[in-house]
Amino acid sequence: MIKTIFLNKKNKKKIEEICRQRYSEDNLISDIEEKVREIILRVRKEGDKALLKFTEKFDGVKLSPSGILVDPEEWDRANQEVSEDLLEVIKEAIERIKKYHLNQKENSWFTTKERGIILGQIVNPIERVGLYVPGGKAVYPSSLIMATVPAIIAGVKDIVVVTPPSFNGKVNPYLLSTAKELGISVIYKVGGAQAIAALAYGTETVKKVDKIVGPGNIFVTLAKKNVFGEVDIDMLAGPSEILIWADEKANPQYLACDLLSQAEHDVEASAILITTSSSLVDKVRKEIENELKSLNRKEIIQEALEKKGKLIIAEDRELILDFINCFAPEHLELQVEEPWQMLGAIRNAGAIFIGSYAPEPLGDYWAGPNHILPTSGGARCFSPLSVSDFTKKSSLIFYDQENLRKDEYKIANLARLEGLEAHARSIEIRYSNE
Repeated sequence: MIKTIFLNKKNKKKIEEICRQRYSEDNLISDIEEKVREIILRVRKEGDKALLKFTEKFDGVKLSPSGILVDPEEWDRANQEVSEDLLEVIKEAIERIKKYHLNQKENSWFTTKERGIILGQIVNPIERVGLYVPGGKAVYPSSLIMATVPAIIAGVKDIVVVTPPSFNGKVNPYLLSTAKELGISVIYKVGGAQAIAALAYGTETVKKVDKIVGPGNIFVTLAKKNVFGEVDIDMLAGPSEILIWADEKANPQYLACDLLSQAEHDVEASAILITTSSSLVDKVRKEIENELKSLNRKEIIQEALEKKGKLIIAEDRELILDFINCFAPEHLELQVEEPWQMLGAIRNAGAIFIGSYAPEPLGDYWAGPNHILPTSGGARCFSPLSVSDFTKKSSLIFYDQENLRKDEYKIANLARLEGLEAHARSIEIRYSNE
């Protein structure tokens, strides 16, 4: 079911080979991207009419034009359908995540040089943001919390949500109740590439936004890629992934359950264990087989493990670190002795979980850091979603007459070096009569 791979210095090239295997075939991506472009074009041309057609086609739900927006009656009904106990848990999760993200807030700053020059940076929130929350057959209030909290802390004034409707044309009451707790009052029942197009270009019902944030399937991801430039986006996220580094003292049952927790997301999810212990791999394989029997998403998990699951036995710690930094996992668990000593050697990871009692789901729901993370090797250059993703910065420059005069000749020389005479004249004209 799940492959065992042996990694040593002689076959070190396997590291790059495994890292490449996470990507879908280029021709498949090309086919989907063409469909996505067609959807975007239709939404730009037809507006709400296209949204209604695509919602019926892809979600099997026939909405009226007024049904695109969640109405007051549906909001009220949601309040009656949620468990008070679960709602209290959601409220506490929101507070924990807020507390963490408050540490990320940036302030504007100014410096005054000795000559009276003032330089600085002004930090302002993005004005209008659209959040994509996956939906349909599943419900993800945690994704809504993770996307919304940093936007609130950044000071975004206008936050709207798009999410696919359920089979009955409604939005899950727990998602609505979570949105209400977050202060969100506008939710559009639209999903897929068509939702991204609506946020980017606007329709009769959906108002255009400045930035789109949130995870989705390959259609959502490629739609975000296509509208980037018209609006800003957070990142191009792919299927979920976990990489666990464990030693012979790690608990094999914990490891098996942590691998399964990611494999149940999607048939394209990656669940990988790397260790130097072959006996640990044997134990983990048995635990996976035992645990799998009682899981309700058994078929999804089995397919994910067969496609992208791996139990890697590495020759030494150096190869393990090489693999981690090449793979740049979305989630990295360190279930080894003295994990803190390993941190300095780990350069690429979205979120790092330290020790046997920090499993990945702790980060999904509760601990505080954001769970919207770079995938598919994106941790080499991208960071988790944060408050700064919802701000924009303006630089500030003040020179007076005397200070500009002191640097006039140097600036004009640099401009002429680049062949930009008008740039040089722009500086010199201010002193041409002296």
